Amino acid sequence: MTDVLQPDPGPPIAPAHVTEPAPAPTGYLRRVFRATEEANRHAVLAALPAGRGGHLLDIGTHDGTFTERIVARVRPDQVTGVEVMPMHAQRARSRGLDIVEADVEDGLPFPAGSFDVITANQVIEHVRRTDVLLAEVRRVLAPGGVACISTNNLCSWHNVVSLALGLQPPPVHVSDEVIVGNPLNPEDGWAHEDWGRSHVRLFSARALHELAAHHGLALDRMTPVGYYPLPPRVARPVARVDANHCAFVVATFVQGPVEAGA
Repeated sequence: MTDVLQPDPGPPIAPAHVTEPAPAPTGYLRRVFRATEEANRHAVLAALPAGRGGHLLDIGTHDGTFTERIVARVRPDQVTGVEVMPMHAQRARSRGLDIVEADVEDGLPFPAGSFDVITANQVIEHVRRTDVLLAEVRRVLAPGGVACISTNNLCSWHNVVSLALGLQPPPVHVSDEVIVGNPLNPEDGWAHEDWGRSHVRLFSARALHELAAHHGLALDRMTPVGYYPLPPRVARPVARVDANHCAFVVATFVQGPVEAGA
């Protein structure tokens, strides 16, 4: 898979007036995790076509904070968000966003070919019916459109080392209520912020590529982001060399052929 993984472009893109509030992180690992999540958001923005216009669909808008940054990058003519949790959907609407409350596991309630740009930042790991999600992204993507999907990398070294030590990999959740199984994880013992936060499917870069292809999404580019336990500035060149063990993958897809049986 290293032949399709491209370097993390680094952090320029978010408009200065748009910020994403987060609790102040404590401890080195917690700060690295937070900083790497922000590096992932920067990589998503860099992967999107600047000034593309058209109709944008953001799947999993949460409160709409990152959606606003996507809008500033793509400058779409129309924006639609999908959010499963009513409280988050309402907060996103308060930002002036058009939000449809829907569960992606039941499909996307839009006609085929509706969207020129589709984004799903750290959504697929929360979805059990990943086949439905990917098939629906392919269905509602317009010809010539681009879909960007980012997610945790199951093959990240912090997951590999955790397993070698007999510990639960940090992003592999076993409970919808609490994070357990790894005292080295700075979030060990924490309750999930809400029922939508637990992870149910974790992907390697190869698995994401192959499952997307199965559902007719052809890989355009895959960018490795982060390299735990290194901070993003140091992690960037290391991830270029060892992309298979990066922290996150950011993948862009275009329409391709749907495999038989999909």
